[in-house]
Amino acid sequence: MSFNKEIARRRTFGIISHPDAGKTTLTEKLLLFGGAIQEAGAVKSHKIKKGATSDFMEIERQRGISVATSVLAFNYQNKKINILDTPGHKDFAEDTFRTLTAVDSVIVVIDVAKGVEEQTEKLVEVCRMRNIPMIVFINKLDREGKDAFDLLDEVEQKLGLKVCPMSFPIGMGYDFQGIYNLWERNIRLFGEDNKQRISETIEFEDLTHPDLEKHIGEKAASSLRGDIELVSEVYPNFDQQAYTNGTLQPVFFGSALNNFGVKELLDCFIEIAPPPRPKTSEERVVLPEEEKFSGFVFKIHANMDPKHRDRLAFIKIVSGTFKRNTPYLHVRHNKKLKFSSPNAFFAEKKEIVDESFPGDIVGLHDTGNFKIGDTLTEGEKIHFKGIPSFSPEHFRYINNADPLKSKQLAKGIDQLMDEGVAQLFVLEINNRKAIGTVGALQFEVIQYRLEHEYGASCSYENLNVHKACWVAPEDTSNAEYKDFLRVKSKFLARDKQGQLVFFADSMFSLQMTQQKYPSIRFHATSEF
Repeated sequence: MSFNKEIARRRTFGIISHPDAGKTTLTEKLLLFGGAIQEAGAVKSHKIKKGATSDFMEIERQRGISVATSVLAFNYQNKKINILDTPGHKDFAEDTFRTLTAVDSVIVVIDVAKGVEEQTEKLVEVCRMRNIPMIVFINKLDREGKDAFDLLDEVEQKLGLKVCPMSFPIGMGYDFQGIYNLWERNIRLFGEDNKQRISETIEFEDLTHPDLEKHIGEKAASSLRGDIELVSEVYPNFDQQAYTNGTLQPVFFGSALNNFGVKELLDCFIEIAPPPRPKTSEERVVLPEEEKFSGFVFKIHANMDPKHRDRLAFIKIVSGTFKRNTPYLHVRHNKKLKFSSPNAFFAEKKEIVDESFPGDIVGLHDTGNFKIGDTLTEGEKIHFKGIPSFSPEHFRYINNADPLKSKQLAKGIDQLMDEGVAQLFVLEINNRKAIGTVGALQFEVIQYRLEHEYGASCSYENLNVHKACWVAPEDTSNAEYKDFLRVKSKFLARDKQGQLVFFADSMFSLQMTQQKYPSIRFHATSEF
């Protein structure tokens, strides 16, 4: 197959939502339709021993939440689909924001009973800023929830989207009978017995046909006709260009747990979703069709396989073909690296690939060369933009709870910080190590992973810090800067790159310090 055809058949997308909206369950069912797995694991059920495929870290299986982005790939109707299942919990939002730099489109999952929730609003805002095409999937239709039109209004108002329903429910909750697919003009009936298999479809070009009553009853038929008439009057028709530009969002209804409405979503998605898109770098815009390879690291994961202590850098291929055993330039280090076993993913299952194309996600074994945001190319020096690094909001001292395992602890902390899970700071005054995270739940994840992946145990102590600010003096030799170093020595630390950081214990103390030392700039992110 030609290079351009390979690009055209790629679809790389992320699934985002508030926790518990059913995002991981939807991922499972998409894999089921792609024939990638034989049975889907219920994420929450303790009766079924099989966990969700995309939740491969032990802590995820125990908690029933996703704490790391996982990459899953499968083929469906001659399209190569790459799904990035992201964490919904706000404490892991940083991982999700970075992942959104690597996707070409997004599916937003909304719970029919809870409607639009806070975390969904934040994530959709990031997608809107980047004009990422979005499809909305309203999930859990078999449960009692809000009215379909109320939900569409809420999506428009709270998320600022312009919606275009592509399917519509017949009844809701206990009265739920199925969905009418406006995209393909057919009805899919919902039966309690079809939880594990795919239900029948009835072609319905004309909703005025009396046969409709036979299938769904008089009351539901009359209600459906009224609903569809209202939909066609109120909402715009689907426009491919508007969807691709991020100004129109198709909406599907269904129940991922019951396999319902998922096939409609997937069939429409592979037709309308964009293939790999151009990406902006500091130097220029890079097009997927370019012959020369380029890609960037958007995630690093240590110990994908605890038996092998391996560390993988996830690379999104932006242009050209990535080939095994070919030397590529690591732009930040300005040195050539080659990779003998690049991996393609299926949750934690990996296979070695000889070549990958734009849109694909490749895992490269890493011995510590990569940081998040690094670029690999065939020689050109380019730097891809838009991979955020957040100022931490929670701080704790980290102590070694087992003096015999200090080497394991040091190695574990070092590798987990490279993943971007948290940031490490070493205090100037006494060399104590402190960890800063965006969410408090991260501390538990770090403690758990240190123990189970590195055999090291740690304990935490509270550290009263309001904000960590990176220090940028105009002149390191002037008296003002020297005075700052002397007076604030108790509050200074170095980050992993050796940059100086000021720990402000309150907003007031930060403002006073800024006033007292006007020639010093204080930055809330480390990318200044």
